[in-house]
Amino acid sequence: MTTPRRPSRRLARPPHSASCRPALRRSPLATRIAAVVPPQTPKKQAPFPTREQVVAYIRDNPDHVGKREIARAFNLNAEQRPLLRALLKDLEKDGTVQRGRKRRFAPPGTLPEVTVLTVHGTDADGELLARPDTWDADELGPPPRVLVLPMKGRHAAAIGVGDRVLARVARDGDSSYVAKPIKRLASAPTRLLGVLAEGPDGWRLRPTNKRDRNEYIVRAADRGEGGLGDLVEAEIVPGRTYGLRMARVLDRLGDTANPRAVSLICLHTHGIPTEWPPEAEDQAKAAGPTPPEDRDDLRDVPLVTIDGEDARDFDDAVWAESDPDPDNPDGWHAMVAIADVAWYVRPGDALDDEALRRGNSVYFPDRVVPMLPEALSNGWCSLRPNEDGGCLAVEMWFDARGQKIRHQFRRGIMRSAARLTYTQVQMAVDGTVDDTTGPLVEPLLRPLYGVFAALSGAREKRGSLELDLPERRVMVGEDGTVLGIQPRARYDSHRLIEELMVAANVCAAEELERLREPCLYRIHDEPSQEKLGALRDFLRTLDISLAPGQVMTPHLFNRVLERARDTEHEHLVNEVVLRAQAQAEYNPDNIGHFGLGLRRYAHFTSPIRRYADLMVHRALIRGLRLGAGALEDDQAEQLAEIGGHISSTERRAAAAERDAVNRFIVGFLAGKVGATFSGRVNGVTRAGLFVTLDDTGADGLIPISTLPADFYWHNEDARCLEGREHGRVYRLGQPVTVRLREADPLVGGLLFEVLDDDGTAPAGRRGPRTKAGGPKGGRPKTGGPGRRHGPPPRHRGR
Repeated sequence: MTTPRRPSRRLARPPHSASCRPALRRSPLATRIAAVVPPQTPKKQAPFPTREQVVAYIRDNPDHVGKREIARAFNLNAEQRPLLRALLKDLEKDGTVQRGRKRRFAPPGTLPEVTVLTVHGTDADGELLARPDTWDADELGPPPRVLVLPMKGRHAAAIGVGDRVLARVARDGDSSYVAKPIKRLASAPTRLLGVLAEGPDGWRLRPTNKRDRNEYIVRAADRGEGGLGDLVEAEIVPGRTYGLRMARVLDRLGDTANPRAVSLICLHTHGIPTEWPPEAEDQAKAAGPTPPEDRDDLRDVPLVTIDGEDARDFDDAVWAESDPDPDNPDGWHAMVAIADVAWYVRPGDALDDEALRRGNSVYFPDRVVPMLPEALSNGWCSLRPNEDGGCLAVEMWFDARGQKIRHQFRRGIMRSAARLTYTQVQMAVDGTVDDTTGPLVEPLLRPLYGVFAALSGAREKRGSLELDLPERRVMVGEDGTVLGIQPRARYDSHRLIEELMVAANVCAAEELERLREPCLYRIHDEPSQEKLGALRDFLRTLDISLAPGQVMTPHLFNRVLERARDTEHEHLVNEVVLRAQAQAEYNPDNIGHFGLGLRRYAHFTSPIRRYADLMVHRALIRGLRLGAGALEDDQAEQLAEIGGHISSTERRAAAAERDAVNRFIVGFLAGKVGATFSGRVNGVTRAGLFVTLDDTGADGLIPISTLPADFYWHNEDARCLEGREHGRVYRLGQPVTVRLREADPLVGGLLFEVLDDDGTAPAGRRGPRTKAGGPKGGRPKTGGPGRRHGPPPRHRGR
């Protein structure tokens, strides 16, 4: 691969030269003043419309209108159109109007007050998401995010994925709605995944979606190549037999006897792309080593990678030393070097198109679905030890308090000195060294921990959300069989890398702002008032206060977490505080990162597995004139659309990863039916209790029909089920002992029954269901009312 000629990096343009920066933009205040006070114009020039007049025109026009139609409506000439453009941009920024893909404007209340929605999935909190049935994506752009609330009433129908509902919607922010269902409409998914089984009257299809409790009849002629126990993709066809709906097999996906069928189910359920276009594969196979020309030679810097034992790609390396500058006593000099993916993946080529489509890599316990082909992700782009590789590095200088003094970006060629693991590094610093870490402790690892201590102090001072949510690692054998479930260790070595990556990400955002280059920020808004209200209600049941009316800061949440520390509710409070947070996303409009307490933040450190980081690399290469692979104008103009897309693929990946971990754990427990476990109530619904097991973190349901004999009332305010006659109470966070009754790895479902203190099942069952006002049936069909307060996500990406 030849190296395109480029201007010398060392002749970098001045940061404020007129040749490298766009014209100064009018401030929002000046724009609003210009919109209200018309400029001095000749007598024949039409007056410039006010902000209110433009908004009224957009609102009153039945069709979506563009800038040209607005200009014509107010008889604006060419000199006035830049002012109109600035005004419309200001209106769009503050949410007064919204713009579709064809640059046509509409009032923010695009959805009618009552509309038909189709539930298409759940968010990280387990809450239902829907999209409007009538939405012109070509005209309006991506559909808004619609959160579906549970249906109210004693006999309200449970709603799940695939259902169509008539709902009343209300805006919740600039681009989101909250929907209150009026009624569920007749509907069924057109396609589904399922397992073929034999029934009394022929072939049956059992769906892998635990929210679909139906069985489908498959006629012999519609079975295709599927056999007994096969995982298949099928479509629902018209007609019924023996009251059951019918399905036709479209494709055989694999044998469910294979342990790896679990991840196969998750791939297809969540629509994770797995096939590579031939052009992208050919491009990856043709790649070669990064040429060292026109790069800084960093091979003498003993950079090392520090990752988990099961890491499959290495895209970041670190190094540190005490700052030799006498003007920075006890200060630090550090470097973070990141794989130069932008050299291999150029804007608009086949690899770029596929990487954008995928958005990010997806990690399952038994496999990885990479964003880039393995020839790059595990090959040329991976910073493997003792091999030369291209990198984009940032040098950082910190004072003794962890405050950054300055930074510098460099495009270089590096050679990793060692591939280390978190456990290895922590053991070495604690005194147990091996042949690899022994020579590195004093010259490298001690300085790295010194930087970490300084950055940790700075983080604590500025305030960031300090959640403590342990993760569990599913240990999988070579054949895909689950060997065990272990808590994922959390060492200072993990925090060290996290602090350095955050610092590098901040440098990237600050540098792009200095260069006035487009930046795809990683933003995290403060919690919504609705979620804060729900959090306050819950904390009140634990006698923990979160006073209303205060400016929300991470410090306030940390006080709540501190109140719950070392209590039986500690883990639950951490999860509920997490559930109250907004989701982080990618956006060219910066609002800061609430959780980290940072004004500027962009993802820079993982371009092998995140497309957002690749975009930041390209912008830096363009702004610093570092050569080939720079951001191009057409991509710069589409940052908002790209940010929305990769935010969506990130949520899709997170949902698929949680689903896979859950199904693997269920498969592991399938051989333990009848065993007794300790756990805690993690959700209270009309259908029963959700419980999380202490040792594996598995989530399952205790159906209300299995609770001791009583009439149970679901007290939503107190988050509990109360027995009306005998006074039994089951509340959120309560420790319980349970027996596993059923484990179905194909649908990812666990059913438990609660045991008394002596380890026996309570005698009798609860009274008539009509007294409790709950739905009929054992486990809930959907993620409706039950899931709203059900098990929270295991993590949320920063």
